[in-house]
Amino acid sequence: QVQLVESGGGLVQPGGSLRLSCVVSGFDLNYYVIGWFRQAPGKEHEAVSCSSASDQTVNYSDSVKGRFTISRDNAKNTVYLQMNNLKPEDAAIYYCAARYGSSGSPRVTSYAYWGQGTQVTVSS
Repeated sequence: QVQLVESGGGLVQPGGSLRLSCVVSGFDLNYYVIGWFRQAPGKEHEAVSCSSASDQTVNYSDSVKGRFTISRDNAKNTVYLQMNNLKPEDAAIYYCAARYGSSGSPRVTSYAYWGQGTQVTVSS
């Protein structure tokens, strides 16, 4: 059974940091791209970043460049999203998603498997 489970969300003050984790099971992470998406209230899903099995990374959101870093540990079946210097506009539900193959995509429909999401709130 394919599962993606996110964790690490929470309430943080502006300027703070969080590290999100996405633990996957039921498939071989070596053959999948993992993407991080976020959805703020009333908005559509936004692609944040993705990581391929060869650890190639792509950042899709200009607003997080220089602040968010995606990484993976295939041995632990885990993909991380390190988020630094968080801003109120980063508040959203963050999802990880899996796509078979080696090429990332910013499209929601390109990912077959999704986690349940983890809430990130940025507020003083």
